[in-house]
Amino acid sequence: MTTIETPAATGQVTLHLSDDGLVATLTVDRAAKLNALTLPMLDELEHRLDDVEASAARVVLVRTGGSKVFCVGADIAAFSRLSAPDMWRRWIAEGHRVFNRLAGLRQPTVAVVDGLAVGGGLELALSCDLRLASRSARFGLPENGLGTIPGWGGTERLTRLVGPSRAKQLILTRRQIDATTAEQWGLVNDVAVDELDAEVDRYVTDILGSAPIAQQASKQLVDAAAAGAPSAVVEALASGFTSYTDDFAEGVRAFLAKDTPQFHDR
Repeated sequence: MTTIETPAATGQVTLHLSDDGLVATLTVDRAAKLNALTLPMLDELEHRLDDVEASAARVVLVRTGGSKVFCVGADIAAFSRLSAPDMWRRWIAEGHRVFNRLAGLRQPTVAVVDGLAVGGGLELALSCDLRLASRSARFGLPENGLGTIPGWGGTERLTRLVGPSRAKQLILTRRQIDATTAEQWGLVNDVAVDELDAEVDRYVTDILGSAPIAQQASKQLVDAAAAGAPSAVVEALASGFTSYTDDFAEGVRAFLAKDTPQFHDR
C-alpha cells in the first residue's frame, strides 16, 4: 500500500495504491470548502497523475474528500480576483491541461460521485471514462448565473455524452438533475442501488478481469472514434498490435482450455 499526499492548506490531493498496486485512488480533498478547486490543487492533481502514469495500476478511481458533496467546482473567490488575461492564460488553460491529462490516462478511470457535482466538479467527473453515482448525487453547470461559461471542457465533454439539446438544457437553465435523470441521459453509467462502494467494487472487479493492454487500446480507440478517426484503420492497427502480446496468447489459451486467464500486462 502506497499513499502520496500534498499539503492541506489549499486542498490536498492524495494518491493511494492498493496492496497489489492494481487500483489507484486519487482523492481531491478540500472538504471544508466543499472540495472547491484552486490552481494549486490542479497543479498537485497533475503531479499525482504523473505518479499514476508511472505506476502499474490498471484502474483509477477519482474520489473527493468529505461526504455528500463530490465537488462544487472552481473556487469562485480565487478566480474572481484574476484579470481577464490571467483567466485566459492560467485558470482556463490549466484546467484544460490537467483534465485532458486525466482523460488521456492509459488506464480506465472511474469517477465516484456521492452528492453534488457542479461546475468544475462535474467537469472533473466528465474527464473520467466512467461515472458511478450514489442516489443522492446531483449534477449541474451553473456558470451562466455567474456571468461566465463552463470553462474546463464541460461544453465539449457533456455534449458528447448527452447531445447538444440536453447540454444546452443543463447549461442555459442552470437546473440540477438527479442521479436517475443523469443515468437516463447517459451522463452516469450506473446509480448504486445500495452502497456506492459496493457498486464501485463490482466495476473494479470487472475491469481487472480483462487484458490490460487490450483494455487500454480499446479506450484509445473509442476516444479516437469520438474524434472522427476511421475504425477500419485504427482497429486494424490495434488488433495487429494486441495479437503480439503475451496476454492475447493467454486469453486464447484460457478460452480453448475453458480456464480463467491470468493476464500480466505484457
